[in-house]
Amino acid sequence: MKGLQVRLAHVVGKRPLSRTDHWSFLFGQIAIYSLVVLVLTGAFLTFFYDPDTTQVIYQGAYTPLRGVPVSQAFASTLEVSLEVRGGLLMRQVHHWATLIFIGAVCVHLLRLFFTGAFRRPRGLNWLIWVALFILGIAAGVTGGILPDDMLSGGSLSLIQGVTQSIPLVGTHLTGLLFGGAVPGDQVIPLFYRLHVLLIPVIMVELLIVRRWLLRRHGHSHYPGATHIPPLSSLALFFATCGMLTLLGTVAQINPIWLYGPARPGTTGAGAVPDWYMGFLDGAIRIMPAWEPIVAGHPLTLSVLIPALMVPGAFFTVLAAYPLIERRLTGDSRIHHTLDRPREAAVRTAAGAAGMTFYGLLWAAAANDQLAHHFNLSLFAVTWFFRVAVVAGPVVVFELTRRICLALQEQDRQRLAHGIETGVLRRSPRGEYTEVIASPARKGIHADQH
Repeated sequence: MKGLQVRLAHVVGKRPLSRTDHWSFLFGQIAIYSLVVLVLTGAFLTFFYDPDTTQVIYQGAYTPLRGVPVSQAFASTLEVSLEVRGGLLMRQVHHWATLIFIGAVCVHLLRLFFTGAFRRPRGLNWLIWVALFILGIAAGVTGGILPDDMLSGGSLSLIQGVTQSIPLVGTHLTGLLFGGAVPGDQVIPLFYRLHVLLIPVIMVELLIVRRWLLRRHGHSHYPGATHIPPLSSLALFFATCGMLTLLGTVAQINPIWLYGPARPGTTGAGAVPDWYMGFLDGAIRIMPAWEPIVAGHPLTLSVLIPALMVPGAFFTVLAAYPLIERRLTGDSRIHHTLDRPREAAVRTAAGAAGMTFYGLLWAAAANDQLAHHFNLSLFAVTWFFRVAVVAGPVVVFELTRRICLALQEQDRQRLAHGIETGVLRRSPRGEYTEVIASPARKGIHADQH
């Protein structure tokens, strides 16, 4: 199957897919360029944001909140949004760049997975992209806490609940994180340092290591691949910047002046996290209320399993998959040429099953909205997701595997019997035969059935 793509390309009279004309190679660059925008806009915002939780009386430009006690963090975020020239644009571009960055990394990981680009010698490159995915989520969560608005207050409550669910040490970790009473005065300054200093530095260092690995091992490629011209890459950078600027201009996001400052118990029922945290929200929503008593202490499995064990297991398997596949297949060879997804039926089926698992948890985060808009029972919708999240990946795995095997057989048939052209030829005796494109040679010649 390795040379099948090249041979079929000659059969149909087209050149093989190359690195210059295949769209799947763009997502990694979009992720890197989005990170550049994140760093630049974040540097601008740090000049105006104050990570101080001291309560002040708001006297800024937004009239409906004048005279309301707010934190200095919330007041400074309002100031940069409504009083600093270009501040709101920078905030919105920064937020959109976060969403696009995480999305691009996610899709790039799917491309690496389904084409086998994680195999030797690129196992470390795979780990770097997995780490960037996790760090991107961490950056989004810590950044979402900083405005100290109603949504960030709800996120802090979730972080508190998850931390306290950890057996034995959960209470102590909560005290260390929040500094005593929740929400406390130290969590926002702590997240500010993580968001502005530690996480970006680690991400940039990982990208430097990735660049070194790229120079050492070269690009993975499809059969007959060529390299992307530098001008095309530069054009993609400007296109990414332009699209993020357009989104920041016309698509409002996180209008904290409408949400108001964080207050205990004021988070609205329709408040939901950003898309990349939807799987965690959905897992918590459909988890049964299990809370057994062990040695006289309650064990909050209804939070511990969906919020820590499920994502922990998911990302561990994701990071370790190159080793798992190498152990199961015994393939330790060096691979520079990419596979088509159909050529690795089990891998593709496993990827589809993982996407189904993630997607169902993500959709479960809207179980209340689904029940409301389709006039369904919330109990029934929740139970549907509980069953689907277990049975769905199994069904999708087997269905995808069979589709891949069928496509492999179809390719073998094309190589053995040629490509039907739909062109009929009449012989001198009046017989009609179809012209078949034969793969016997690189050029196409006509065989008659």
